Amino acid sequence: MNAPSRYEMFVLADGEPKVLVDEDTKIPNAATLTINKEDHTLANMLRSQLLLLPFVQFAGYKVPHPLESRVVLKVQTDGSKTPIVAVQEAMNALVLLLGRIKAQFQQELNKARALEGTDDAFGGAGEGFY
Repeated sequence: MNAPSRYEMFVLADGEPKVLVDEDTKIPNAATLTINKEDHTLANMLRSQLLLLPFVQFAGYKVPHPLESRVVLKVQTDGSKTPIVAVQEAMNALVLLLGRIKAQFQQELNKARALEGTDDAFGGAGEGFY
């Protein structure tokens, strides 16, 4: 089979950088980031979060090949902040958002577990969703 091992798809090799940044010389206030050992999951969330920032003019990504675990992210800003600062702000916002989602999920899970002993919890006693 041509697919690399699952280990190789997520663990950085010795000396392999997580992120490579290339400033774009043809487009003002633009940069291309190559993020190793990541896939659509992170790239799409990051792209969406970048587009919410008012100073980001463009954000897009591609996965060059399905058997390579890397994404190429292109970011252009209006010049008030650099593309790198935009990515940092987007990542910080994602960390906060995912933390809130985790807390809300944990709250709902605790409620469901508290109701587990009653007949109306997810179709009856003992039939949970987890």
